[in-house]
Amino acid sequence: METPIGVLLIRPLSAYLQQELSKRYTLFKYWQVLPDRRREFIGKHSNSIKAVVGNGVQGADTELIDALPFLEIVASHSSGLDKIDLELCREKGIRVTYTPDALTDEVADMAVLLTLATLRRICAADRFVRSGEWKKSDFNLSTKFSGKSVGIIGLGRIGSAIARRAEAFGCTIGYHSRSQKPNSKYKFYPSVLNLASDSQILIIACALTQETRHIIDRHVIDALGRNGIIVNIARGSHINEAELISALVEGRLAGAGLDVLENEPQVPNALIGLDNIVLSPHVGASTVETRKAMADLVVQNLEAHFSDKPLLTPVI
Repeated sequence: METPIGVLLIRPLSAYLQQELSKRYTLFKYWQVLPDRRREFIGKHSNSIKAVVGNGVQGADTELIDALPFLEIVASHSSGLDKIDLELCREKGIRVTYTPDALTDEVADMAVLLTLATLRRICAADRFVRSGEWKKSDFNLSTKFSGKSVGIIGLGRIGSAIARRAEAFGCTIGYHSRSQKPNSKYKFYPSVLNLASDSQILIIACALTQETRHIIDRHVIDALGRNGIIVNIARGSHINEAELISALVEGRLAGAGLDVLENEPQVPNALIGLDNIVLSPHVGASTVETRKAMADLVVQNLEAHFSDKPLLTPVI
């Protein structure tokens, strides 16, 4: 008798995804297992687990992959791959998929939302009204988005979608990427430092790698200048958080809009107390429509793999 296909779901992703996986496979809910019992749990079910489904917060690391001898595929419910040991997957012949196009528009929308909210100080304005301060005085002036120079780090799917949206605001666009895009009409900058020097708004939209970790440091922040803002919809570790806090406190940077943090969900107290920053809890792709599309893509990739058909969005 053939062993049922077991799927290990790492985190409590949408009820819809859980339902769709349960219809087709034996679903193991890893987050429900107490941390000190997980090694025992994996040992008990390792013979049947052939797939792992994770996301941009928790995926398949070296320890987990090594503990699953019959693992065939890691399907990421995310466009990011930094939580998966890709090299080990390659060595072991484990397939890897992700959900790139499903979330492009929502994350690009979020970048624009954070840019506008930071420049126009929407969160501070909201607090101003709710606290009754409006009855006593006028709210301080903010600054506009339209017509500003926007530097985008990473001109992939999401970076390009952000650029198109910024163009609609009459912004000039520059970008830094691993290599110049031959068909791009935007100005290419070979270094982030040069891009920051020529930008008023710096938006991070690249993948997290060893090379891009802390790509935003003190030098880049100072090149952007005291009137500049930084928006991050990629990964928290792109920014040296201590340097960002220092610049915001000292007035060397006008503001920041962050959907991601370096050690999320832990938020530094120094950030919470600042009035020139907009924070959101890594929800760039958290819309009903996008989460359904991402879930469908995860399931379709698993179905394709276990039916010996081509994967829809393969990484490996």
